[in-house]
Amino acid sequence: MLTGKTALVTGGGRGIGRAIAEGLSAAGARVIVTGRRQAELDEVAQKLGGVALVADLSSRAGVAALVTALEEQPRVDVLVNNAGIAESAPYDRTTDESWDRQMELNVTVPFLLCRALVPAMVQAGWGRVINVASNAGRMGYAYTSAYCASKHALVGLTRALASELGRSGVTVNAVCPGWVKTDMAAEAASRIAQKTKRSPEEAEKALASMSPQNRLMEANEVAHLVVALAGDAARGIHGQAIPLDGGQVMA
Repeated sequence: MLTGKTALVTGGGRGIGRAIAEGLSAAGARVIVTGRRQAELDEVAQKLGGVALVADLSSRAGVAALVTALEEQPRVDVLVNNAGIAESAPYDRTTDESWDRQMELNVTVPFLLCRALVPAMVQAGWGRVINVASNAGRMGYAYTSAYCASKHALVGLTRALASELGRSGVTVNAVCPGWVKTDMAAEAASRIAQKTKRSPEEAEKALASMSPQNRLMEANEVAHLVVALAGDAARGIHGQAIPLDGGQVMA
């Protein structure tokens, strides 16, 4: 389905990013994974016959270095903006530094990579941008004002770019998972357990109960949606923010 295409997956060394990289590779794409952890990236790249590019996307210099390194690679046809962070605190205890970190990685980095890589897709007449947002980009959660704001902004960026690129052959969409069974969910459950004196298992059940299906999503479910959006058959899906949360967000 994606034979001859090159895909870049940020945060591709573990969790959702790794599952997406594996899914795109299985669909025929040549995959480039990027992130901060060399060993994880090398493992993924070796398994998939792809390329590992270490980059610290928390800084503008790191983004610029990645863009420069990509000049030595084939044109990116599928850009998956997956790297992100989630920090929680009451709004009045959210520091400037935490706000800036989340806005930078969750929305500014995707914008910078789109600005750098999408023009070549437009010139080629084909491309896919898939932003891994969150259902926190479709609704609000208490104690995550910065995270929710950043993911709402990513959904807004998705829609704005889709409006600009409608006639170009490039589609832009966001996938909006609920809680996914990854290290990030485990860390969240651990924080909840510490604050509420519940066990980590009870805290994880509380996260799962937010979904009508009463479960955490799986990383391979997110990967399945991303791979589907990357294919030619999805060319009419454009400017969408698609929930993947077992029915928690239905509008």
